[in-house]
Amino acid sequence: MYYVTTTIPYVNARPHLGFALELVQADVLARHRRQRGEPVRFLSGTDDNSLKNVLAAEAEGVPTQDLVDRNAAAFEALRDPLVLSFDDFIRTSRDPRHRPGVERLWRACAASGDLYRRHYRGLYCVGCEQFYTDAELRAGRCPEHGTPPQPVVEENWFFRLSRYRDRLAEIIHSGQLRIEPAARRNEVLSFIAQGLEDFSISRSHTRARGWGIPVPDDPDQTIYVWWDALGNYLTALGYADDATDYRRWWAGDGRRVHLLGKGVLRFHAVYWPAMLLSAGAPLPTDLLVHDYLTVDGEKISKSTGAAVDPVDLVTRFGTDPVRWWLLREVPRVGDVDFTVERLVARANGDLAGGLGNLVHRVVTMVHKYNDGRPPVGTGPEHRLTAQVAQRVDAALEAFDLRAATAAVWTIVEEANRYIERTRPWHLSTVDRDDALDVLLRACRALGEHLAPFLPDTAARIAARCTPVDGRLPEPRPLFPRILTATPATAG
Repeated sequence: MYYVTTTIPYVNARPHLGFALELVQADVLARHRRQRGEPVRFLSGTDDNSLKNVLAAEAEGVPTQDLVDRNAAAFEALRDPLVLSFDDFIRTSRDPRHRPGVERLWRACAASGDLYRRHYRGLYCVGCEQFYTDAELRAGRCPEHGTPPQPVVEENWFFRLSRYRDRLAEIIHSGQLRIEPAARRNEVLSFIAQGLEDFSISRSHTRARGWGIPVPDDPDQTIYVWWDALGNYLTALGYADDATDYRRWWAGDGRRVHLLGKGVLRFHAVYWPAMLLSAGAPLPTDLLVHDYLTVDGEKISKSTGAAVDPVDLVTRFGTDPVRWWLLREVPRVGDVDFTVERLVARANGDLAGGLGNLVHRVVTMVHKYNDGRPPVGTGPEHRLTAQVAQRVDAALEAFDLRAATAAVWTIVEEANRYIERTRPWHLSTVDRDDALDVLLRACRALGEHLAPFLPDTAARIAARCTPVDGRLPEPRPLFPRILTATPATAG
């Protein structure tokens, strides 16, 4: 059992390439596990109840629900251009499963004695939807957004996070909650070691502009958007009613895997496990953390204007060039700068010039020397595809998608070297049949191993290499070269 989730983004603006990265990464993990025969549930969605969404609607002069509906639809519509395979998509302002599930989570923590109400004074960043201490600010500004936080004085509900310091450290040290990469795990442990303070989990109805889920039995308060949002991982499974999906995918055996960006690590690695411990619910098993995409060194973000529209990129260059860049260029650790020129170079070099050229070359030789009929070789399975499946499994288990694509790419490299070494056009008929059989099987294996990463390309490779009425389809290019590198539309 493998339950994999993305974070749910605010919908104050349309989606950008930074979130597309997380969607594609999660999609690869889900498709890979399904390919290995494992039951998988893949969840994504949108965080509709943020104050950021309210402020964006006010700035635009439209009702909040209208803005939320419009932008949330744009996030859900990424399924087709990015060829995503999520099984469920939750919207926190519309989905009937969500509010009762959040209320159940609240009441469960209250029953544990972990909720209390008190007056509070603090510095609040609307962009992060988070309070900061003076020590956490950089020159008086939010470390994530670079904006000065707002002073807030009001009475809120609080959660006794301090009660869970030792337990959280224990579950992370023991590996019960696995955080990858290790640098992020160490970051969380360092944060916990400094001591945990109780945190505010509600906002006044007035400051929330009347938007969000009211606190159970206290309608003058609105549940803090992060409490609300984190609950989606349970509410989408029918947590409110202890539904079969909840018992199967969360309360049962199996992996519960969250993908997230480094900027929301604290919420997922500290607040969320503590909430679950308080509520008596199982914990996630894995937190897989990615770094940021940047443009000219600045984090891609809806609020800063440094954004790239993934739909625009797909419209201009195609789905697989976009997916491939995200998977081949983004390292396991470290931010990476996006440019259209880099995307085009990767697509032309790898997709058109690498695997596209290989498949076209092999199919062309089968047609030229064997009238399109797949030869029957006499030799054993060749080493061109040896150990690829194991290497892909190991890389994805370590949440290293670049290493996983590199493992698949060895088939292209080895097959091209094999062609140059054997020169099938100079061989006898029997030896040439053996060589072409090796190469055709390598191409088929390439399609199989690429399926989680580039599902459309994998299907095209399979079609090129599968005989119809005994003959392979006529050879034609798998990928055209991209001739333009005009900068993409920012949005």
